[in-house]
Amino acid sequence: MRIVEGKVIVCSPGRNFVTLKLVTEDGLHGIGDATLNGRELAVASYLSDHVIPLLIGRDARRIEDTWQYLYKGAYWRRGPVTMAAIGAVDSALWDICGKARNAPLYQLLGGASRDSVLVYGHANGESEDDTVKAAAKYVDMGYRAIRAQSAVAGVTHAYGVGRGTLYYEPAEKGRPLECGWSTEPYLDFVPKLFERLRKEFGFGVHLLHDVHHRLTPIEAARLGKSLEPYRLFWLEDPTPAENQAAFRTIRHHTVTPIAVGEVFNTIYDCQLLIEEELIDYIRTTVVHAGGISHLRKIAALAELHHVRTGAHGATDLSPVAMAGALHFDLSVHNFGIQEYMRHTDETDRVFPHAYAFADGAMHPGEAPGLGVDIDEELAAKYPYDPAYLPVNRKTDGTVHSW
Repeated sequence: MRIVEGKVIVCSPGRNFVTLKLVTEDGLHGIGDATLNGRELAVASYLSDHVIPLLIGRDARRIEDTWQYLYKGAYWRRGPVTMAAIGAVDSALWDICGKARNAPLYQLLGGASRDSVLVYGHANGESEDDTVKAAAKYVDMGYRAIRAQSAVAGVTHAYGVGRGTLYYEPAEKGRPLECGWSTEPYLDFVPKLFERLRKEFGFGVHLLHDVHHRLTPIEAARLGKSLEPYRLFWLEDPTPAENQAAFRTIRHHTVTPIAVGEVFNTIYDCQLLIEEELIDYIRTTVVHAGGISHLRKIAALAELHHVRTGAHGATDLSPVAMAGALHFDLSVHNFGIQEYMRHTDETDRVFPHAYAFADGAMHPGEAPGLGVDIDEELAAKYPYDPAYLPVNRKTDGTVHSW
C-alpha cells in the first residue's frame, strides 16, 4: 500500500478546482480536493513542489501519522494554503483505504449515525419578492431548510445575490469586483425579509441567513435579537472571528443560534468559541480544516459542548469535498446540517459521484471510498481560468470584510 505516484490536476469546468490524485503500488488511487478560491495555484504549487515528493514511498494506510508528519514537519503550521494541501492528502488517503476494504468511507468512520444528511439550499434575489420566489422553488424541490439572502437598497452587489439561481459563483475574471456596503439599511431590511418569509412559509421550513463577517459584535447582537421572533436555524458569520471573545457580546444579547467557521483552518481557531459555548454550529470544512481526520477532532470537541456541525458546502469546493463532507456528516453524532450548493452540469461530468439528493436530504452512497472520481481527459478540456473573490468597501471607500 505504498504511494508510488502523486499528481495535481487544476481544471475549470465553470469554476476553478484543484484536485490531488495519489496512486499506490497496488494500483489503487484516491483523490482529495485542494481548492482555495482565488488562490488555487498557491495550493497546487505547495502540493507539487513540497508535499508530493515527501509522500512517495509512504504507507497509504498510515493516515494519522502522515497528517502529523505534514503538519508538524513543515514547522510553519496552519494557514489556508498548508491546511488545504494537508486536507487533500488526508481525503485521498481515506479514499484509498475505503477502496482497499471495498467499503464506503462512512463505514470506516464508525458507520452511519443517521439515515441521511439534512441539507439547505440558497434562495437569493434582487429584491424581497425575488427571494420569496426563490425560496418557494426550493420548497417545491423538497428542501426543508433554506438560506435566504436578498439585495438591499443602497448596497451595491449585496452578498449572496449572484449570477443564475442554483449556481451562485462570486469569483470574477480579471481584477476583483469591488462591492459596496452600508450597515444601517442592511440592519433595517433583514428582519422585514424574514418576517415576510415566515408569513409565506410558516415555521415548517428552517430558515438561515449569512451576514458574511460584516457587522461589529454589538451590531450583530442587535440583528440577532431583532430576528428572534422568526426563529432562524442559524445566523452565520455575524462578525469576523479573529477576535473570538467578541462572540461573548453577541451571546449576551440574543438567543438566535450562531454559526461560524468556514474560514477556520484548525481546531485552535474555534477552541474558545466551542469551549465557552459561544456558538451553536461549527462550519469548518474538509478542505480548509485539514481533511476528514482533523474535522473529526473538531466535531469531538464540539460534541462535549452541545455544538453541532454545519460544514461549508459552496460550489468553490468540488464534488470531492462534498462527498467527504457527506461521509463525515453521516458518521458523527453531533451533526447539524450540511450546506449544499449544486454544481454545474460540466462540473458533475468532470467529477462523477455516487452521492444523491432526495426529500431535502443527501446520502454519500455505497460506492467504495469517497464515491467520487475525476475524469482527467475531460478535466483537461477545462484549463485554469484566473478569477478572484470580490473586495468590499463601505460607502466612504474604506475596505471592509466581504
